[in-house]
Amino acid sequence: MNPGAGGTLTVIGLGPGDESLLTESARQALDAAEDLIGYHPYVARIPERPGLTRHASDNRVEVDRARHALELAAAGRRVAVVSGGDPGVFAMAAAVFEAVEHGAPGWRDLAITVEPGITAMLAAAARLGAPLGGDFCALSLSDNLKPWPVVTARLEAVLRADLVVALYNPISTARPWQLGAALEIAAGIRAPGTPVMFARAISRPDEAIRVTTLAEAPTAPADMATMVILGASTTRLIPRTGRPPFVYTARKVEAA
Repeated sequence: MNPGAGGTLTVIGLGPGDESLLTESARQALDAAEDLIGYHPYVARIPERPGLTRHASDNRVEVDRARHALELAAAGRRVAVVSGGDPGVFAMAAAVFEAVEHGAPGWRDLAITVEPGITAMLAAAARLGAPLGGDFCALSLSDNLKPWPVVTARLEAVLRADLVVALYNPISTARPWQLGAALEIAAGIRAPGTPVMFARAISRPDEAIRVTTLAEAPTAPADMATMVILGASTTRLIPRTGRPPFVYTARKVEAA
């Protein structure tokens, strides 16, 4: 494998779903690609065309997928690795660089770039108003790559710090209980009236938004396509007749 053979690897964020939310630079990188690599649903979002070979795979083989992409790029191919949302947020960019760190020395000389995308928490926040307007953090509830006690310790820390918390990967068939456990932890730290937002499939045809309270949140439906945002003490609702409220988090915090 000769990294000097002209191969490239671009990690691309496809955004939340609507084609209009794909950046122009990401679109150009997709148009230039000879090989497309990613999780099945993300690969399916890119139309087939002559000269493009598609390599779709399962969701839990991120590093294997990254190694495959690097091998193709080292052989001189123009490779695009695709992720939903932003590739640097709980997605493929980290997997690619993990593979580079532990892989063939020549991979470090490859032309590797990352094209950002609109991640789920930003798409959801834009629909709701400005719930991330103050200090916030993003946390994945998945324990596939870290122990559950690590998840809960981090969640408790940011809840006590009064940050807005955007919860990725809140629930799945294999993990049906973890969102409920996270909400139970939140209920022991934050007031029952704290706003909680459920934003599902933002920008896609089955988009759904629900704004509720921490006390009522355990009964709200959620799945892997749902972004859950836990408000802070500074998160406010602006009621609107017949429509969901605007939600924002105040930027100003009074001294304790």
